[in-house]
Amino acid sequence: MSNDDFKRKTLSLAADPTSRRKTARARATQDFQQASQRAFLEDTLALVRRHRQPSNLLPFEQVREKLQLGQKSYLGVAEIPLEKIVGSVGRYSDFTRTFMPRKAEIRQRWEQVGQLAEQGGWPPIEVYKVSDTYFVRDGNHRVSVAQQLGMDTIEAKVWEYPTRVPLEADDGLDDVLVRAEYIEFLEDTELDKVRPDQRIILTIPGGYWKLEDDIATYRYWKEWEEERDLTWEEAITSWYDHVYLPIIEKIRDEEILEYFPGRTEADLVVWVLLHRDKLEIAHNFEDIMPNEAAEDFAKRTKNNPWRRLLAWLSRKL
Repeated sequence: MSNDDFKRKTLSLAADPTSRRKTARARATQDFQQASQRAFLEDTLALVRRHRQPSNLLPFEQVREKLQLGQKSYLGVAEIPLEKIVGSVGRYSDFTRTFMPRKAEIRQRWEQVGQLAEQGGWPPIEVYKVSDTYFVRDGNHRVSVAQQLGMDTIEAKVWEYPTRVPLEADDGLDDVLVRAEYIEFLEDTELDKVRPDQRIILTIPGGYWKLEDDIATYRYWKEWEEERDLTWEEAITSWYDHVYLPIIEKIRDEEILEYFPGRTEADLVVWVLLHRDKLEIAHNFEDIMPNEAAEDFAKRTKNNPWRRLLAWLSRKL
């Protein structure tokens, strides 16, 4: 249900004010019961499911600290997708990730907001925008009711916090911690300044440290090969163009990402680099080119029966 459909519905209900209050009260009670049942089901499934979809809202204060968010700016009033609302300022434990109500003590307030939905709507909520996601500053109950009513969007006053790294709608708190490592990586390398189109999204803690180590090693051997000192900018751009991107290309050509559900291309780059280290040790420290390591990694992956099973399940699901 779009917000326009929601407004048209409330206007039609307003034509009969006598029955409107009774209907709104009964509907709000029923909706809360259903939403609470959905919350219980979501939390129960979260205990047994094994995929990476988070079940909890993100706490904004932790996100602001980890992503080093600076000054916000006001963007105005806009219709925002409910599916992009991923967190809250202070009320993140009261609702599930889909904003279903977890606590009985919020029932009265929830039903009051639900009645407003039936009787004529509500004012815009207030949100903080981080990358392509939103955090509720004011209006958590309105978001919850909107979700239960099946709305697609909601009207909001939007303040935006600029961020150096992306935050995505399916990110959990563990992903935020890895994003903090991404910021440190960019501060150390300034890769986003020399290659603005870079997008190295990892899900593995410590992966960025491996990339920095590989860059330093690459710079050392590049200087030895060219018999001159390289600036840091020369080293990082050369590494990105001649090591990172060729591995990415090989990963795509071999279509091996499907063998690693829930992971990213950048994750596989880290594993290819670790695999190259093992190959060089096995071959008496003979230099192994990145594309050779990627090709061997792809071959071993496709010959692994467990990985083939994961790829099959990923395609089926």
